Amino acid sequence: MAFIEIRPISHPLQVSVRLPGSKSLTNRALLIAALAEGTSRLENALFSDDSRYFARSLQELGFAVRLDEAAQAMTVSGQGGRIPSRGANLYIGNAGTAARFLTAFLTLGRGEFTLDGDARMRRRPIGDLVTALVQLGAAIRGTGSVVVDPAALCPPLAISAAGLSGGQTSVAGNLSSQFLSGLLMVAPYARNPVEIRLTTELNSRPYVDMTLAVMSDFGLAVERHSYERFVLRPGKYQACADYAIEPDASAASYFFAAPALLGGSVRVEGLTRGSQQGDLAFLDILQAMGCTIREGSGWIEVRGPPTLHGVDVNLCDIPDTAQTLAAIAPFASTPTRIRGIASARVKETDRVAAVCAELAGLGVQVEEYEDGLTILPCANVRPGLVQTYKDHRMAMAFALVGLRVPGIRINDPGCVAKTFPHYFGVLETLR
Repeated sequence: MAFIEIRPISHPLQVSVRLPGSKSLTNRALLIAALAEGTSRLENALFSDDSRYFARSLQELGFAVRLDEAAQAMTVSGQGGRIPSRGANLYIGNAGTAARFLTAFLTLGRGEFTLDGDARMRRRPIGDLVTALVQLGAAIRGTGSVVVDPAALCPPLAISAAGLSGGQTSVAGNLSSQFLSGLLMVAPYARNPVEIRLTTELNSRPYVDMTLAVMSDFGLAVERHSYERFVLRPGKYQACADYAIEPDASAASYFFAAPALLGGSVRVEGLTRGSQQGDLAFLDILQAMGCTIREGSGWIEVRGPPTLHGVDVNLCDIPDTAQTLAAIAPFASTPTRIRGIASARVKETDRVAAVCAELAGLGVQVEEYEDGLTILPCANVRPGLVQTYKDHRMAMAFALVGLRVPGIRINDPGCVAKTFPHYFGVLETLR
């Protein structure tokens, strides 16, 4: 389908939705289950392009991974830290989580492995993670274009795996928290203790907290000194017979935002403020904009405000919600300033530039900065065709505009398959 036109909703909302499992939790649990000894079953796992790339890679590495999409379950037979295959050529499309986590994971094997992705993945730097792994004894090299700055190294990668010796290493925290998460999850399988130091402030801290929580769920604790130093000693994960994956909080942000535009309320089932997912902090932003938040036993509800107010927020810890905020900001009574999302420029697309371009195309006045943007109120948002740049979050966020404004068409709507294949169907249930 070339594009989909979003039909506006002319009445206040009153609906409850249930969303698919978290991509972030699914991929962390897949990796850790493969490292554990024994069989783990992941309940409410996400079946999307990204998680399929990850699961398929594990299968190609010799792991028994059974996918039951009807039951939303994945069963993984872990090998206690051993990678069965002595070599594999893995392709992960534009799945950034899979690229970072598998790069770290493959160093634990024995043999020759390659990791590659699509054209965009070949422009997403992974050099800082590679440098950190080399400091722990890994042998990794880029096989693509020659780079002068090691931090600018991108896939494809060749990994000559012989396990990790351990020791001290350092990694930047402002490029991608997934670098640190990948190191943390594999470090217990190094031959010696591992100490990881951060060379910068850590962005997306909740995602690292999530990693530590999943590690703990599978039986391993980490010695943490704030967000500056982490110490991990050799250990083994314990398989989980039934591991429940929470609904995806990043996906929930679109449904939480809908009543901010249309009034009424939307309840998301299966999520609470006790979630491991940091993107629920988006609720605090909606509250600051005038929304009312209610929580019950296993649900969170957002009710729209009489007047939506603009905000000035730093989203460095929850950058995946920036596009959601940008989509509703033109309908606020005052400007909205989004800060701290420079890392979003190296996601599926340059998300800062893409959001600015598409809002401007709809008649919204926007000011772009290196780390974010300012969006001014717009009384007359124009209809138009929104380009999505093969970025699932561009499609999902800008579809919200179409719930309010007639004539909004989303180009390449199929790109949502990356993390939420049935997004537009669930969006329709808001009617």
